[in-house]
Amino acid sequence: MGADELRVIHRVLEWPLVWFLARLLLVSAYLIGAATKLTDWPGAVAEQAHFGMNPPAFWAALTIAIEVAGPLLILSGRLVWLGAGMLGVFTLLAAIKANAFWTMVGPERFAATNAFFEHLGLVGGFILVAVVAGSRGPQGTS
Repeated sequence: MGADELRVIHRVLEWPLVWFLARLLLVSAYLIGAATKLTDWPGAVAEQAHFGMNPPAFWAALTIAIEVAGPLLILSGRLVWLGAGMLGVFTLLAAIKANAFWTMVGPERFAATNAFFEHLGLVGGFILVAVVAGSRGPQGTS
C-alpha cells in the first residue's frame, strides 16, 4: 500500500462520523440490553437471580442504569472516559460472574471461555475509546 492510500485511510478515520459510528458499534449491545431489560422487567430480575445477585431487582436496576448511562456518555462525547470506565468495569465483572470458565467442564467450559475473552476484548475497546477521546480534546469529539 502506497503513501497516497495510507493518507486517504488516515483522513477517513479522522472523519467525525467514523468516530461516532465506532463508538455506536461498541456500545450497541449495551443499549439493546437496556431496552430489552426495560421492556421485560421480570426477565431482567430473573437474569440477576440466575447469576446469584441479591437482591435481584436492585442489580437489574443498576445494570439498566449502567447500560444506559455509559453509552450515553460515550456517544455524547462528554465524559467519555467515565462512560468507558463504567462499561469496562461492568463488563469485566459480568464476565467474571457469568463466564467463570475455570469452574466448568466440557462444552460449557468451551463456550464460557470464548465468551469471557470476547468480553475482555470489549474491555480493551473501552480503554481505547477513553484514550482516543482524551487525545481528541476536552470533549473527546474534536
